[in-house]
Amino acid sequence: MTVRGGKPPLVAHVIYALGTGGLENGLVNIVNRMPANRYRHAIVCLTESHAFSDRLRNREIPILELHKRPGNDPAVHGRMWRALRRLRPAIVHTRNLAALEMQASALLLPGTRRVHGEHGRDVHDLDGSNRRYNRLRRMLRPFIHRYITVSRDLAGWLESTIGVPPERISQIYNGVDQERFHPGREVRGELLPEGFLPPERGLVIGTVGRLAEVKDQPGLVDAFAGLLRARPSLRERARLILVGDGPMRPAIEKRIGQQGLDGLVWISGDRDDVASLLRTMDLFVLPSLGEGVSNTILEAMATGLPVVATRVGGNPELVEERVNGLLVPVGDREALAEALLELADNPDGRRRMGEAGLARVRSTFNWDRTVEQYMKVYDHVLGR
Repeated sequence: MTVRGGKPPLVAHVIYALGTGGLENGLVNIVNRMPANRYRHAIVCLTESHAFSDRLRNREIPILELHKRPGNDPAVHGRMWRALRRLRPAIVHTRNLAALEMQASALLLPGTRRVHGEHGRDVHDLDGSNRRYNRLRRMLRPFIHRYITVSRDLAGWLESTIGVPPERISQIYNGVDQERFHPGREVRGELLPEGFLPPERGLVIGTVGRLAEVKDQPGLVDAFAGLLRARPSLRERARLILVGDGPMRPAIEKRIGQQGLDGLVWISGDRDDVASLLRTMDLFVLPSLGEGVSNTILEAMATGLPVVATRVGGNPELVEERVNGLLVPVGDREALAEALLELADNPDGRRRMGEAGLARVRSTFNWDRTVEQYMKVYDHVLGR
């Protein structure tokens, strides 16, 4: 199907905001890598577009901001309708709950096909059981031509809880940029704060993510403190890096002080050299309370790092227990401290797990394959 003057079909991607995050990272990678002769793209932000939009290679891609007000904003539906009427997309592709209800506006565009992506549950509904949210999902279910999920966990939830027929669900893993994220050893002194590391080679534990409640960095700080209590000698050489920024930063800084970890934990803030910072680490940790499929786990695996992660969402689909990492119960800080201790005392085990994770990324998580699968979904809904 070619539309309007011989141009490729237009996909309007509807998201809450074009800010820093895994969903946004996936969208940008898909848009950047999809052949221009197959599909065109526009991005509609319910709120605003931020600096993350600079990563789009094609500067001519329309980015629309609807400036939705916090909470219920009925007027945004009119702005969405006018935006879609102006764009005239062949496909409206919404992502996550915040954007789902915008599919109602797409119903008013004759011939437009509707795709919805689930990239992770809402921060206020981590187990996907909220009745009001699920009522909205079920109400719009008959009008969505195809669902895409980033994990088998989310695909099963859509089928069992929302009642989506399995034949209307496509599960597609994100890829990872293996040219940017790869093994290596950075000169730590050039990237980490002066005096942060001990003179001899230290043990650097790290995580990457927005400093938000769902990522539970305070839990990692507590687990790191538990590690040092269990093995006091590690205080001389173990360090913790928290890469990212966000609303939880003051609370995390307070927790660091309360645990007596001043000088042993570094919060980097938002960085554009995440790949290099990963290469300064010996062990990657993701303590999240909820996840779809974590891009940062994939990036850590591509860097050759062993991973400790919570057993939630799609994490068990990436981390195979004692093969490329360890899994711990959600919110269990003692179990997390024990996992850190086990790997801190086992450098050979860390090396073997890192090699296993790297091999898995190279064989399975490839952006070209991901983009091809997205195009197949678009082709299918358009009957191409």
